[in-house]
Amino acid sequence: MNTLRPNYPALFLAALLSLWWMPGAARAADLEINTPAISALKQSMQQRYGQLAPYYGNGAVGLTRDGMVALRDAGAVPLAQRQRVSALVAQENQDRAALYREIARANGHPEWEAEVRATFAQRWIDKAAPGWWYQGANGNWARK
Repeated sequence: MNTLRPNYPALFLAALLSLWWMPGAARAADLEINTPAISALKQSMQQRYGQLAPYYGNGAVGLTRDGMVALRDAGAVPLAQRQRVSALVAQENQDRAALYREIARANGHPEWEAEVRATFAQRWIDKAAPGWWYQGANGNWARK
């Protein structure tokens, strides 16, 4: 039986590219703005997604409420792979922080970085695949 499954890498990229609403002053920000730095960050994140996807799927890695990712359950990662997964999480978070900063800066409003981050954080959670873990506003982990 052939069942259709969502294309999660495409949904991930869609979350990155299709953010339309922002709170507060950043409402007018162009989240699809493209600079060489933003393009490089998006490409790096998209390439890393394939390596992180299994760990999102098994609950080892989750989406945090502040727009980052975290090694949520190290026990779900074989010991021999933990250092590699921790490094992937650190690289992802470095790129995410840089992306938020670059989008705000490219819009001419570096002070909007917090709003850009908050918007992305919510959209990552909204676009997460069923079964992925995310951090709620209260800091507690929940499964989508």
